[in-house]
Amino acid sequence: MDVSAAWWRAGVLLVLAVGMTSCVQREEAGLERVRRSGELRWGADAQGGEPYAMEDPEVPGRMRGFEVELADALARELGVRARFVQNDWSSLIPSLERGSFDVALNGIEVTPARSGRILFTRPYYIFQLRLMARGEDRSVTGLASLRGRRVGTLANSQAWEMLQREGVQAVPYEGVEEPYIDLEQGRVDAVLMDDLIAQRYGQPRAKLRVVGDVGEGYYAIAVRPGDEDLRAALDVAIGHVARSGELRAIFQRWSIDNASQQRMVEWSDAQTRQVLAQTQAPRLGWAQGVLFLQAALVTLVVSVGAMTLAVPLGAGLALVRLYGPRWLGRLASLYVELFRGTPVLLQLYVLYYGLAGVLRLDALSAAVLGLGLNYAAYEAEVYRAGVLAVPRGQFEAALALGMSTRMAVRRVIFPQAFRVALPGVTNDFIALLKDSSLVSVISVVELTKRMTITAVDVRSWLLPGALCAALYLAMSYPLSVLARRLEARLARG
Repeated sequence: MDVSAAWWRAGVLLVLAVGMTSCVQREEAGLERVRRSGELRWGADAQGGEPYAMEDPEVPGRMRGFEVELADALARELGVRARFVQNDWSSLIPSLERGSFDVALNGIEVTPARSGRILFTRPYYIFQLRLMARGEDRSVTGLASLRGRRVGTLANSQAWEMLQREGVQAVPYEGVEEPYIDLEQGRVDAVLMDDLIAQRYGQPRAKLRVVGDVGEGYYAIAVRPGDEDLRAALDVAIGHVARSGELRAIFQRWSIDNASQQRMVEWSDAQTRQVLAQTQAPRLGWAQGVLFLQAALVTLVVSVGAMTLAVPLGAGLALVRLYGPRWLGRLASLYVELFRGTPVLLQLYVLYYGLAGVLRLDALSAAVLGLGLNYAAYEAEVYRAGVLAVPRGQFEAALALGMSTRMAVRRVIFPQAFRVALPGVTNDFIALLKDSSLVSVISVVELTKRMTITAVDVRSWLLPGALCAALYLAMSYPLSVLARRLEARLARG
């Protein structure tokens, strides 16, 4: 009887503990959570650069930018301090939803996809979408003249959605300077970006010209659903900072003030409701499924092309190191160590952007070449290990029978080495399928990049992620089966 009573009391205590925890979580939601912690954690990406938020070159570790000053002003209005939290720009909203920070403040545009899932404060800045083209290309007169042509922009931005609506081939970038580099090199036909970005990274380039502004948009602070009190407090804070003149003073210090910003001073709640009266976020449907299949095809083309380059080049490097002249073997060793010892991401950047002045490659060619050169270094070690696994006596016996070194390697050593190396080559190809996701940094929309674009659009990572994983598995599993059958056939004779 006492045991039953003890269990009953334990159960009651557990229920009370869960209830108290829930109460604490509810109490700490939104504005109360911010004031309890004494800080407003705001997420942004320092890679976005000037004038938004970036590291101070004079004081490493300190942030500067007009949004840094805005965050400090708003935190002061709330009676707390501001704390910057670094996060990749493309995943700011998903990170906000999972609670990595209190608000997202980094040029977050009010778009239908976003307003369907998160809360927005009143806007704090009005921007223009600025279209730029090469100076000598007078065929670009507006968006209508670019239908079917390639235009660079940031993925999941307002410009991205506008280009897709207009039937333009939108090319996604992760940085703000790279699109203008590609425009200069002729890899894209135009660039559509926010005017703040265009002023600093596009207009200073003498070879480029401004076509015109083709749309208007608003920056606002993103807040998690359920934090309505925090949004209301931020609306009051933005209004106070705007009416006091501090907001436009911040804009003037960063040379981004213009006559349109006076509307922020006179902004009303009715205008906020009008801006936020957007359509619902798009859903994952057949159209996105087709795009996934196209991206999977790009992944397959890049992987097969890169492996087609890596296998013979790797075999050649291995043979040169083992049987070639000493000086040539040292060069091959240097190649292997260089490409194995540096990140493939860095190699892609150097090949595509760093050598653009002397080696003008399109994105797909650069992706195949970059991955192929990188994986050739790994294939060289796989084949070298396979050759060394063949007993030395077989090579000597072939020479004793009158074969030349080249013939002995081709007819006796390499066929046996290939059988030993085959599992490693298969493994490398499967790894290459996954590493092909890195080529998105040079604007190739492969399978993983398509998944991230769709996931941000539909605000769901589960279904796009599952579809992406299924397609990767559908590409890699048949290869594994084929390799096992080939291994078995080689083992039989």
